Amino acid sequence: MTLLLILLVGPAVAQQPLQQQIREIAGDAHGKVSVACSLPGMPLNCDLDPSAHPPMQSVFKLPLVLTILHLVEQEKFSLDQPIRFLREDRILPKPYSPLQDKYPDADVDVPLRTLMQMTVALSDNTAADILLRLAGGPKVVNDYIASLGIMGFHLLDGERALHRDVTLQYRNWFEPRGAVQLLRKISDHSPLTVAHTGLLLDWMRPITPTGRLDGDLPDGTSVAHKSGTSDVDGGIAHATNDIGLIALPGGRQLAIAVFVTDSTADEATRKKVIARIAKTVYDAATRDR
Repeated sequence: MTLLLILLVGPAVAQQPLQQQIREIAGDAHGKVSVACSLPGMPLNCDLDPSAHPPMQSVFKLPLVLTILHLVEQEKFSLDQPIRFLREDRILPKPYSPLQDKYPDADVDVPLRTLMQMTVALSDNTAADILLRLAGGPKVVNDYIASLGIMGFHLLDGERALHRDVTLQYRNWFEPRGAVQLLRKISDHSPLTVAHTGLLLDWMRPITPTGRLDGDLPDGTSVAHKSGTSDVDGGIAHATNDIGLIALPGGRQLAIAVFVTDSTADEATRKKVIARIAKTVYDAATRDR
């Protein structure tokens, strides 16, 4: 009887520890945590509410820039094309925007390549809204991402609207499972040319560690990612997110998405939750390899 029970539950038990560890780590966030991951050839099960609809905040800037690069390849734009930063593009009161810091009066031309780099690498809010204007609005981004077979991405509002009404951020969501799908697409079967895929991945690799997905990984581990962060209102942090590709020994790419929603924990704790989950999955992915 004991042997039969082991045989029947063995595979499920083998998967349970990783999910259990993630769930226990998630408890420190004192909020909602949703997680998904993927590693080809290895049945990692790190799902924690993977079909949730967490507000993505600046995570949307990755699909946005992917869409713009697609339009470049469709010859709608060129990488070094000057794009006018219009006075009406400014967001007031000013959000985080190195672009708007540098050109507070606007009315200047900025190369498209620079706007994309600032949007992904620096998470520049004003630059992102300029790109959203160029793309033709959220529907164009939604349609392109859906055309890639990515499910669970929903963009309605740009940064200007999000800074005006805090509740709107819940209308911009990305299912963790869908975010991982997108990362796998970029890594394994990119819809872009090799050169443009390389540019995008370079922009996703920050010079300064963020303390999120990269926070607890071995020194020198490459992480190509896009984070997203909300303001804290009444002690509640609506969104502390990170999605990315973690390079494993031997060259494999682990895709992972962690979204922390409506958390009452402090910023250091929220970031540590993401870092610990990433390290736990990394350890599972590299064990016995």
